[in-house]
Amino acid sequence: MKLKRIIPVSLVLIVVALVAWQYPRFYIATGYGAKCLASGVFVAHRNADQVIAQDLDYSIVKYTHSKIDYQKKTVTTSFLGMAHQTAVYRKGLGCTLVGDMPEKEVRSESHSQLPPQPADPFEVAWPTGDQLKDTIFPEINYTKLKKAMDDAFDHGNEDLKRTAAVAVVYKNQLVGEEYWTKEEITPETRLWGWSMDKSIINAMLGVLNREGKLNVNEPAPVPEWQNDQRKSITVNNLMHMSSGLKWNEDYGNVSDVTVMLYRKGDVYKAAVKAPYGVKPGTQWYYSSGTTNILSGMIRHIIGNDSDYLDFPRKEIFNKIGMRSMLMETDAAGNFVGSSYGYATARDWARFGLLYLNNGIWQGDTIVSPDWVKYTRTPAPASKGNYGAQFWLNRDKSIPDAPEDMFYCDGHRGQRIFIMPSKKLVVVRLGFSLEHFSDDAFLKEILAAFKNNQQ
Repeated sequence: MKLKRIIPVSLVLIVVALVAWQYPRFYIATGYGAKCLASGVFVAHRNADQVIAQDLDYSIVKYTHSKIDYQKKTVTTSFLGMAHQTAVYRKGLGCTLVGDMPEKEVRSESHSQLPPQPADPFEVAWPTGDQLKDTIFPEINYTKLKKAMDDAFDHGNEDLKRTAAVAVVYKNQLVGEEYWTKEEITPETRLWGWSMDKSIINAMLGVLNREGKLNVNEPAPVPEWQNDQRKSITVNNLMHMSSGLKWNEDYGNVSDVTVMLYRKGDVYKAAVKAPYGVKPGTQWYYSSGTTNILSGMIRHIIGNDSDYLDFPRKEIFNKIGMRSMLMETDAAGNFVGSSYGYATARDWARFGLLYLNNGIWQGDTIVSPDWVKYTRTPAPASKGNYGAQFWLNRDKSIPDAPEDMFYCDGHRGQRIFIMPSKKLVVVRLGFSLEHFSDDAFLKEILAAFKNNQQ
């Protein structure tokens, strides 16, 4: 009899111990769930069931439960009734997790955004607007191009590649685009860029550099570092992901990056606390914290919060016709440059086109050609696969793509491939990379441009 009593008690203790051990991870799952669902519904205006099926089918997030308040524009997510996290929508700022900040204070924030330009995109020619030309390029095999785009998508009852959108731009013209009709994705649907937003931070810093407000070779203007070893870290070290700071970018556990994104209301403060590790410039380590330090640094340089929030739209998005682009902020008002930005496939393509054209948009210099050259120059410690907040193909990690290709790379397969030698920009957005091959996709796209020589 005693043994029968001991066994159930032991099982209960084991379950309690497992829950206690995993409990901090539950907050990561609920934070991810609340943030993704809130942005998917209130920023991208997608169907909630589709967001749950496609965006929240990730790791243990798939076992969370969310409640949407459409009137208050909030999402509250829990895991087995525990670890509740709430994300709120604020006008002009997008959605944010409340984190460790007072919800009432977070909810009260908003920003009157500058009106997107052009006001009527169908009255303005592509690429700034959406008035498309009927240009036919003899060097393109359009049948092959259409097949290459079709092959990127699931068909029938398939649910493997999970591509949401593809756009192809050649010689500044949109020559192909396709969308996942099963999930009701259209040319007007905003889709998450995830870490592609790191490259938006590059562009913001490029504008400051052009204006003479930033020198990448000088120590980073971070007030919190001025009394310790970190004061030797340059802007260039940060741009190259070679700051030498101690940082853990493990998304599967409670780590520096998951605590920053899913537990803290101020991503800049969370990241800037990272301690000195090794000599700056000697070690490459991918860090979302680094990009959020750069975002906070931009805020310091601009010096006015309203100007900071207007900055990307005024200096970049409106100038190149990225009408849909929304860079979301954290609860403290910092752009979460590591991860949180939404735009249509066409607008992501426009951003790639800006860099294909060396930072010049129809005669207007947004960022200088020297800045784009700097962006494409390998970080010394990266072995040729990373530049300045952009990925490179110098190491031929994507073997069938040209070596001069550089690209924006986001979680779960968000990509902007920029190929100067081919005069091409190729965008792929989706909900998974598990059964999707960047190399096979680009190989098939490029096969439609066989006569496209340097």
